[in-house]
Amino acid sequence: MNAFKCLSTDVSALSPLSTVKEVKQLFKYLTYTHLPIVKDNQFIGSINEKDIQFQENQDETLANLSYLYESFFAEESMSWLELLSIFATNDANLLPVLNKDKVYIGYYELNTILHLFYETPFLNQLGAIIIVQKDIKGYSFSEISQIVESNDCNLLGLFISDVKDDKVQITLKMGYCNISSIVETFNRYGYNLLTNFHDDEFLENLKERSEYLQKYLNM
Repeated sequence: MNAFKCLSTDVSALSPLSTVKEVKQLFKYLTYTHLPIVKDNQFIGSINEKDIQFQENQDETLANLSYLYESFFAEESMSWLELLSIFATNDANLLPVLNKDKVYIGYYELNTILHLFYETPFLNQLGAIIIVQKDIKGYSFSEISQIVESNDCNLLGLFISDVKDDKVQITLKMGYCNISSIVETFNRYGYNLLTNFHDDEFLENLKERSEYLQKYLNM
């Protein structure tokens, strides 16, 4: 799924010559956590809304506040999964985007990237979800896929949902099938079943958490 179609340029990037007063006014009318700063089409960092609010000199320019710049950004070729990771790592809901020549070309908004996630079969197709656990050195995605498919079931998606105490948890979404048979096979291969969802309760919970994250980052 192509994330580049979500690129936006509606809000102009800041300049190093932008004043604290101007930036505060802009944040007042926007819901972004950060705004990008660009000089001669080159991205030089982002300013955090929380940091700018502590600046008392209204005429100070961003050029004199370079120690507050945050340098995270996305490349235009990145997948939506990589983008979500950058959003989460930096507690941001706006992500500057650079092309292969490191030229600033626009930004991604968190909510538009989350909508790409909602469109995936993992979320929008009906099915069953289980969470299994195994030693971190003993699991294999190919083995997990083989277990599901050997039981005449379609695997719609899987991801590592937790790692703790040398144990890895894998969440799987499958088409509706004989879950009991699949669970028995996982047990034979040394996987422990942690949770079994037979309806869309897990998906609703996941959507609610995503929406909560979006609202939290928009505060």
